[in-house]
Amino acid sequence: MLETIKNYFTALEQHSIQRALILACGITFFWLVEFAAPLFNFKYNKFKHAGINLFFTLTTIIINFGFAFVMVIVADWTVQQNFGLLHLTQLSPWIEAIVGLLLLDFIGAYLVHMIEHKVKFLWKFHMVHHADTHVDTTTGNRHHPGESVVRAVFAILAVFILGTPIWMVMLYQSLSVVLTQFNHANIRIPKWFDKTFGYIIVSPNMHRVHHHITRPQTDSNYGNIFSFWDRLLGTYNDTPMDQIVYGLDVLDNSKDESFSYQLKAPFNKTIKSDY
Repeated sequence: MLETIKNYFTALEQHSIQRALILACGITFFWLVEFAAPLFNFKYNKFKHAGINLFFTLTTIIINFGFAFVMVIVADWTVQQNFGLLHLTQLSPWIEAIVGLLLLDFIGAYLVHMIEHKVKFLWKFHMVHHADTHVDTTTGNRHHPGESVVRAVFAILAVFILGTPIWMVMLYQSLSVVLTQFNHANIRIPKWFDKTFGYIIVSPNMHRVHHHITRPQTDSNYGNIFSFWDRLLGTYNDTPMDQIVYGLDVLDNSKDESFSYQLKAPFNKTIKSDY
């Protein structure tokens, strides 16, 4: 079974259309579920709201494809040279795959996310993601082009440090895309989910806290796929859903759907970077 997974995700690197379909199908599925079982009944034009977020999704895709060839070169080099943490151990294939996915998520998602909140220059780019006042599944890929570059660099750095083969990278990125769409989705999640699966994966309830308008909630729940990084490292917050307000208190939240305002936000000196 593992060989089948390896073969599929190794080939996926060569099929950009299939990779794009994973993203498109995920957004479409959760977007439709939001109509049926929303948590918050937003009074907004769902189609107009999706417009700016899909624009940023497109810029993210373009940037990621631009860095993809570097990712492949780095992954292949680490395998050929037996370089990286995974090559220093003699783990069984399944254990190596699980450890690789865990550490890719830690470095490429949790760690870079936390750093973006701590470094003022990076935070000004990440603010665009937090600017959305109607968080739904399309918010998941709402990243300023500058932030997309930073995240791509960290993803490559994670591959270099770990020495992960390209199939593992493709598997991780596929899981990351779908989980990002899931944990941003405006869908009602039962309490039993958070008390079971929520100890392993990031649920929408957990990630909504991160999108609260003020600290300390904003500086918590950094995880993307696995929720236990926040629990282990003391950044977990369980503010009740009825207390959550979306947006960011240092931005003009009435302009969360303004292309020009959001693109210029990182360079706007009137916006505080230490909110």
